[in-house]
Amino acid sequence: MSGGSASQRALRILVVRLSAMGDVIHSMPAAALLRMAFPSAHIGWVIEERWAELLCARSRDRLGPRSPAKPLVDAVHTVNMKAWRWAPFSDETWREGLASLRELRGEKYDVAVDLQGAIRSALLAQIIGTPARFGFDRPREYAASLFYTTRVVARGTHIIEQHVSLARPLAGADAGVPEIEFPRDEQTEQWCDYQLSQRNMRDFAILNPGAGWGAKQWPAERYAEVARGLADRGVMSLVNFGPGEESLAQAVEQASDGAAEAVSCSITELIAIMRRASLFIGGDTGPLHLAASLHVPVVGIYGPTDPARNGPFGTRSIVLRSPSSATTHARRSRPDEGMLAITPADVLAATTQVLRGGIV
Repeated sequence: MSGGSASQRALRILVVRLSAMGDVIHSMPAAALLRMAFPSAHIGWVIEERWAELLCARSRDRLGPRSPAKPLVDAVHTVNMKAWRWAPFSDETWREGLASLRELRGEKYDVAVDLQGAIRSALLAQIIGTPARFGFDRPREYAASLFYTTRVVARGTHIIEQHVSLARPLAGADAGVPEIEFPRDEQTEQWCDYQLSQRNMRDFAILNPGAGWGAKQWPAERYAEVARGLADRGVMSLVNFGPGEESLAQAVEQASDGAAEAVSCSITELIAIMRRASLFIGGDTGPLHLAASLHVPVVGIYGPTDPARNGPFGTRSIVLRSPSSATTHARRSRPDEGMLAITPADVLAATTQVLRGGIV
């Protein structure tokens, strides 16, 4: 970051983490560390459109001043890489892509911190003319490291700790993992209170039967059995689901005998609901990591992914994982055999322990 321009004005930092939900949440403490180190800096974040509500509440100004609706960064720049890959030569793709590049170049960022570790994210930081680019020395796609001006050795076991370690050389701080703050929209908060009061829900659990791929997915009928067990203890359940998971959520709802209700909501609404939850139950998914970041007690049902690296972080939690589950990120469609060894009774016993303050 040589040159006089950066020293004569507030530092301008760009965080690059395009997707997905859990990965964005895991990256937010690194951005919080940069905010602590440079309180007057202009910090931007480039992210896929569908995940932007993790940084800025729906229908709020993404480039305006920071506020409770956009507490972490000053600017949220969105891209739509998924749609662009499907139609790379369409006029709309070119129009949107060029507009995004112009917006990012116009911000004249001094430094980029690439938490994605992919060729596309590293190349984006270079194309927009960012002179200093920080990334891991062994990123997820090794060729990405060719575009970094500073390569950092990842430190820590959990992915959150590793991401914070990437920000430390720039921040010049050895502090622990900082707290993060999610957007808060007052209209959505009021909507949430109304919806819960209509359902007479005070103590409730959020069940999340979906997962990124089949091997991480516990059977829907077992979630329904857990919901019935929780209802016997006076705790009702809401079933969260994402795009393409409607039938899965309906299966849980229908098999629960009225103990669980499937809810469709935006990310802004999910954040508001999650703040009020007494418990979260699910696999290694974005909503689990949202719950953990909001300090909601978690029962995690894990199979092929390693909870030491990807488990709930910073909250009361119990992770159930069979010794027979081998760590792999192969996107297999069939449920992990080790996960199938975990019973609803195991999960209900874990909920009792974690709600009493147990931490494993």
